[in-house]
Amino acid sequence: MIDASSCILVLNAGSSSLKFALYDVGAGEPGEQARWRGKIDGIGGSSPTWSDNRSEHARALVLDAERPFRAALDEVRQHIGEYTPTGSLRAVAHRVVHGGSRYFAPTRVNADVLEELRRLIPLAPLHQPSTLEGIESFFDSHPDVPQIACFDTGFHHGMPMVEQLLPLPYDAWERGLRRYGFHGLSYEYQSIALVRRHGDLARGRVLVAHIGNGASLCAMRELRSVATTMGFSALDGLMMGTRCGSLDPGVVLSLLETGRFSLERLGQLLYRESGLLGVSGESSDPRVLLATEGHNPRARLALDLYVHRIVREIGALAAVLGGLDLLVFTAGIGEHNAVIRARVCAALGLFGIRLDDAANS
Repeated sequence: MIDASSCILVLNAGSSSLKFALYDVGAGEPGEQARWRGKIDGIGGSSPTWSDNRSEHARALVLDAERPFRAALDEVRQHIGEYTPTGSLRAVAHRVVHGGSRYFAPTRVNADVLEELRRLIPLAPLHQPSTLEGIESFFDSHPDVPQIACFDTGFHHGMPMVEQLLPLPYDAWERGLRRYGFHGLSYEYQSIALVRRHGDLARGRVLVAHIGNGASLCAMRELRSVATTMGFSALDGLMMGTRCGSLDPGVVLSLLETGRFSLERLGQLLYRESGLLGVSGESSDPRVLLATEGHNPRARLALDLYVHRIVREIGALAAVLGGLDLLVFTAGIGEHNAVIRARVCAALGLFGIRLDDAANS
């Protein structure tokens, strides 16, 4: 039995997934491991699944088709109730992708903060809506429980101005048009974990590759972000599962000028139909493309471009750092796809990288 009066529920909402964890904080700091954690996958699709650390296998879920994300949150609340009376949580913490130019430290959410975060939805349309729906849901079910927003943009707030500034008329900066950077909570965790594992080496020239369906790189020195590949929006930088990454603005202008694309349709193309999925015409998942690249030239081309963009950006950020002491892979693909890691590292011999194939596997 978990006493939820000493627990914080942490929610990480994606575009089609919900990760959750219940941390027992007691009277002190949260422990290294959550008492309970899990994930709901495939939200909004035809076959969502539930998995957690208290069951051996994932199980199928049936979610309300009209409000699938709200239904997923209801499932999480129901399971909290299995361990403790509901309504006695100390707090609920949310990963929020975009905090804009105002929010970068953990912030207690009220109606005014929520409204400001809604205005940022166009900058993170895959993630911000589901996160805000989660906050609204807990306002309804647990109105007296504090809700804390933790921002993916926060870790990059201290980057040098030359990394934040866009080469536009200066009033763009004054209006909040700047490079924010993302995946900051992942990078902040690495700034803690790497020191524990590697000591002072982690304070040197470190490049972290957060490679998942969304992907970015972060150059760190003295455990702080000094440069990153994502900028004003989560479209920038690396080629991703369905997102294009860095793109000549002239391409966007051309698509608009031809009259074939409205703003809404263009957003759909750049966020949901590009990247690995767009080039391959088959899948956004490298595992699927690796299985078919032998007989599907477009699958191989998509993977080649994907790796090439990672390698090119690693080279650029290593130049900013003045060298490289640690290259770290994290997130779903970075952690679990040995083939992608090997192909990236094979092109980085000039930095002295030699991959141990057995360890990599």
